[in-house]
Amino acid sequence: MDPADIRQAVADAHRREWARVLAATVRVARDLDLAEECVQDAYVAAMDAWLRQGVPVNPGAWLTTTAQRRALNAHKRASTLRSKLPLLVVPDAPAAEEPEDIPDDRLRLVFTCCHPALAREAQLALTLRLVCGLTTAEIARAFLVSEPTMAARVTRAKKKIAAARIPYRVPSAEELPDRLDAVLTVVHLVFTTGHAAPSGDALVRPDLVERALDLARTLCALMPDEREAVGLLAMMLLHDARRATRVGAGGRLLRLEEQDRSRWDAAQIADGLRLVRAALRGGKPGRFALQATISALYSEAPTYADTDWGQLRDVYDLLLAVWPSPVVALNRAVVVSMLPPPAGGPAVALSVVDGLAGDARLAAYHYLPATRADLLRRLDRPAEAAEAYRRAIALCDNAVERSFLESRLAAL
Repeated sequence: MDPADIRQAVADAHRREWARVLAATVRVARDLDLAEECVQDAYVAAMDAWLRQGVPVNPGAWLTTTAQRRALNAHKRASTLRSKLPLLVVPDAPAAEEPEDIPDDRLRLVFTCCHPALAREAQLALTLRLVCGLTTAEIARAFLVSEPTMAARVTRAKKKIAAARIPYRVPSAEELPDRLDAVLTVVHLVFTTGHAAPSGDALVRPDLVERALDLARTLCALMPDEREAVGLLAMMLLHDARRATRVGAGGRLLRLEEQDRSRWDAAQIADGLRLVRAALRGGKPGRFALQATISALYSEAPTYADTDWGQLRDVYDLLLAVWPSPVVALNRAVVVSMLPPPAGGPAVALSVVDGLAGDARLAAYHYLPATRADLLRRLDRPAEAAEAYRRAIALCDNAVERSFLESRLAAL
């Protein structure tokens, strides 16, 4: 086979199979660092083996077998030190705690990364590294820190897992409350990283989107009564139902009002709406159920002009009460801009956005100046809008989004 085809096959396998191969290898390696090293070696070995033998029918199985064999060989070579290796894998929990019909090693890996002994930032970074397969440099850019700082953070988290003998399993029912919110947060992070890729030439990373959807479905099967897990899955389904319409001819980004709603995935929307109703039953909704409600309101509108902006604002008010995030406040401002004065309109929304400009958490968030630029454009203040667009372009690392912003700037 052509070496370029093999390189592409290995790259595709890395995007699709990294988390599954690593999670399966951890079971044998009993150590995160060793497992990661063996998986990396397996991908290097694939370059040579597949060039000679051809790409296997099941690349993920080939990679898993190769990585696990390397892990076993490493243990054999270091048999005298085996007693000193951190015991990461523990026997499977009884069926009552971890049903046998939910065998997902990736979910076990997420729960391992989200142990309450780790700080939330370490949980997120470790999940991006191990479950998403992102490089340390990519994670550092996402967290706005230097690469050495992020490398040290990931290393410390791995060492803490080893030192604390954190088990590689889905926790029992009494342990879930301490970890569920973190697990839902990282699954959401995996999805958003795929739904709107922070860097690269493509707007969407389907591998990460599918990985997050698989994990969310598994969580719902494991905990069908957890309304926040149901809400997270609903929100992701509704967002992803628009995937085919988000980029138009020539790779141009299409805003929500430009998308062909007849091409949205109707079956996926129906599943999402059903899950939203389930997530809203039985008490005060949490942040994921409320985000799913927002997605439902957008999805149910026959046209963009028919969107119920007033109800959207009300749901955003509820969301801000349970999750006071500056990103939520920014998204609410966009909704306010669509309401009639005096309660809404671009001028009212601009005052909100300007008030968020001093929040350090949004300092490198390109959607803040992009939103401000659009509001200024609508207020017929082109010079200020152009300056804001330039700021957004400087902060944007995704080629599709950057091209869209450049076209807006050129139109001014």
